[in-house]
Amino acid sequence: MKIPAFTFFLLQFFTVVAGLFSLSASAVTFRASIDQTDWQLQSSKFECRLSQSIPDFGTAVFERKAGESLQFVLDSAQASLLGRETLVVAESPSWLPGNSTREIGKIKNKPKSQVKVDQQLANDILVSLYKGQSPAFTNARWHGTEEPIKVAISSVNFQSAYSSYVGCVAGLLPVNYRQIARSAVLFPSAQWRLSDATKKRLDLIALYVKTDKNVSAVFVDGHSDNFGRRLANRDLSRKRAEEVMRYLVKAGVDEEMMTTRYHGERYPVVKNRGEANRARNRRVTIRLERND
Repeated sequence: MKIPAFTFFLLQFFTVVAGLFSLSASAVTFRASIDQTDWQLQSSKFECRLSQSIPDFGTAVFERKAGESLQFVLDSAQASLLGRETLVVAESPSWLPGNSTREIGKIKNKPKSQVKVDQQLANDILVSLYKGQSPAFTNARWHGTEEPIKVAISSVNFQSAYSSYVGCVAGLLPVNYRQIARSAVLFPSAQWRLSDATKKRLDLIALYVKTDKNVSAVFVDGHSDNFGRRLANRDLSRKRAEEVMRYLVKAGVDEEMMTTRYHGERYPVVKNRGEANRARNRRVTIRLERND
């Protein structure tokens, strides 16, 4: 007998829902109890890290680095127990209206000590916790047996921890070291004055250098294209480098940590063929050096 399409859909839907509840009820579960639940916030201008220890499994971590989006990882030497594919669900406590278990994502795991999710799923996990739900990572086979496994994150006290986390995020720098360590600003032909876009980039560099006390040196190198006389190009590259150096000093960068050099047309980044290539060679590079 042929099953109508809508009836087939309902059967599939209830089968999935029943499977979720069955898994929830019988799975080997790793989760912090109410008394064990403790949200830890590590905060700085460079990173905000909100974490919860999951007994006998590892740590659930929300991480937001300066200049980057939210990341979430399950950090555990036992991450492989979740198998190659993991179902992520949000479980509601019995006292929450509309109590239900719903799927919020699936992830494919790599054989490493961390289970990582994409940005959207990280946001979904965070929202679930804020709503009082318990996000859980599930797999139907634990240690290759017929026993399902569930690794759950407790939502106890999450809202107060989240408030502190939001305050940390608000204070993050707009960029991180990786994004700012090597920069290049470009100039029109025969010009050395700074454009508004260049000033904005230099403001970011100055802000980072003033904040990160591990930055030990700033190297400023001026360059030109090969249009015109060699000596004139060398002088033009000097003016460009000095203009950048003066702006950074005015923005608060210690002049003692800066090294300014100029090279004329000696080190093109691309061959000087056509205006587009020459435009890339009319530049000043700014390189930061850190003592890590």
